Amino acid sequence: MAKIDLDDIDRRIITALQADGRLSNIELADRVGLSPSPCLRRVKNLERTGYIDGYRAALRRERVGLGFTAFVGVKIDGHANKRAIAFEKAVVEMPEVVACHLVSGESDYFLEVVVPELADYQRFLVGKLLNLPIVREVRSNIAIQTLKAGAPLPLEHLKPVAPEIRAK
Repeated sequence: MAKIDLDDIDRRIITALQADGRLSNIELADRVGLSPSPCLRRVKNLERTGYIDGYRAALRRERVGLGFTAFVGVKIDGHANKRAIAFEKAVVEMPEVVACHLVSGESDYFLEVVVPELADYQRFLVGKLLNLPIVREVRSNIAIQTLKAGAPLPLEHLKPVAPEIRAK
């Protein structure tokens, strides 16, 4: 497991930014109990050290015409070869694929695919995914209703480090 070296203020910063990435530095500093300059230094450090991956607007899929979501289990022929790497690269470049995970179990990869409607999914499946030569089997699960998506990461496991321990 990676070493997590966040103090209580860093944890409050990332929690606040997960809830609202548009907070101004002044608003953020006020929420976490710092003055603006040290707050900005901490945010920049969290970005530089890779705790903060980026900022983006969370769009409502149905409002932008992407009302169809499929979760797709993909089995491939072979893993440790150039074809598997080519598969991963091709899938990552497909704009319809909003998440891709290498998994254990019945599938080798689990994809989250968003498109306007079923006909578009069929075109994606037949025209793109099944055209990849390494794909052996595909199983689609269609989302009927989304109850929760894009939630902030749970951070309760990040315990504050006692100051005397950090100083050593």
